Amino acid sequence: MSSDLQQVLRNFKPTKEFFIGIDSDGCAFDTMEIKHKECFCPNFIKHFGLQNVSKYARETWDFVNLYSKTRGCNRFIAVVETHRLLAERPDVKARGVKLMDMDPLQEWIKNETRMGNPALKEYIIKHADPVLVKALEWSISLNNDIEDMVFGMEPFPFVRESLIKLNERADAMVVSQTPVDALKREWEENKIDQFIHIIAGQEYGTKAEHLTLAAKNKYPDHKILMIGDADGDRKAAEKNDVLFYPINPGHEEASWERFNKEAMDRFFNGTFAGDYQKKLNNEFQQYLPEKPNWK
Repeated sequence: MSSDLQQVLRNFKPTKEFFIGIDSDGCAFDTMEIKHKECFCPNFIKHFGLQNVSKYARETWDFVNLYSKTRGCNRFIAVVETHRLLAERPDVKARGVKLMDMDPLQEWIKNETRMGNPALKEYIIKHADPVLVKALEWSISLNNDIEDMVFGMEPFPFVRESLIKLNERADAMVVSQTPVDALKREWEENKIDQFIHIIAGQEYGTKAEHLTLAAKNKYPDHKILMIGDADGDRKAAEKNDVLFYPINPGHEEASWERFNKEAMDRFFNGTFAGDYQKKLNNEFQQYLPEKPNWK
């Protein structure tokens, strides 16, 4: 299944002069807070036995997924990173909680780029480790909660206007680590899927792979742009030597307004790269700390 999905990206042919990849959660949609605080984290505490340190688990989960440089990372990477930080916390050690060994999940992550439920299910058939089974159960459960709870979410102001405007000159694609079903539901519900050629989620591979397979060497590098709200989006663009426009966490509306009224035109007229992009990136980095405040 996954290789078939990646073939969709390989087979994509340009129809316009420019290409723009757009992240979804926290970038096009204000869905990060509700998904992580109401769906991801409660299930994380439940399935990984963190009830006795729920306060610290919640604080750590939010830091990893919302308020740091790892914001927007793949869900399974987030599980490993949150456990790593929890293991270092004196307040967690003081509670005597035995954290699960994440090595089996880390091993899978190291060798898999299409980090979604289908790939994990396949892997578990040959490697039926309890931690992997627990991770899959958690992932399935939170997907069910998202489907049940997260609806009626509209894109940020200026997203729709930007999609309409950019469609005149650019091919657009969703570049995300959210499961495809959830992405399609949100984009179709708001009738903005019509502006997108492909909706690529975690099942299609990493964000860097999305850009590599769908756009790299099909458009000149300076005519490819990634729009995102996380450092992972920036790194995906950097890995492909293409341009990056940041949506600043907590200032999404202003970021989209600036894109619509200023940055998009710069991208199209060739004055985006260089000092302008550097200024935007420097500003963006201020919103994403590396170290948690409890250290």
